[in-house]
Amino acid sequence: MKRVVIVHCWSGFPEYCWYPNTKKELEDKGFEVKVPEMPDTHLPKLSSWLPKLSQIAGAPNEDLFLVGHSLGCITILRYLEKLKDGEKVGGVVFVAGFTDDLKNVNKIEDELQNFFETPILWDKIKMKAKKFVAIHSDNDPYVSLKYSNIFKEKLNAEIIIKNNMGHFSGELGNPESTTLLSVVAEEILNMAEK
Repeated sequence: MKRVVIVHCWSGFPEYCWYPNTKKELEDKGFEVKVPEMPDTHLPKLSSWLPKLSQIAGAPNEDLFLVGHSLGCITILRYLEKLKDGEKVGGVVFVAGFTDDLKNVNKIEDELQNFFETPILWDKIKMKAKKFVAIHSDNDPYVSLKYSNIFKEKLNAEIIIKNNMGHFSGELGNPESTTLLSVVAEEILNMAEK
């Protein structure tokens, strides 16, 4: 069975923003979808997020697809770095992903530094998925569009830029929240068909 794991953002949780709708869209197409609650979401540590993702993902293979939102993206990159020779996933979708600790962005201090203590092993990661897609917004208050260029350059990722979607986040029930992001399910379906 084709499987999807959605890794939520910093301070996120399984029923946040677009995750429930994306989960339903993919389940309706026959995927098994998990949106795990990552440990200590308000004070995230790679040392606990990475084992959680590994546990939820199970045995990596080309029927496994990964979706990351914000901090979930670097968690997925670190997961892919750790895969053994010959292990590979079917594809990865990054939503509002970034590749450094966002220091000096909107008063973010050192909370994210522990995810970036070692260089990202791009050459290894590139071999660990059949396809990468990076989705960014042109008015994200935290994540600059420069990161889309990095994903394109380092992973040959397909880039999708959305207009006025902010950080693709927000509580359910808030009319300004991003609760529907069908492009994620569409991209997973495209990857799964190839």
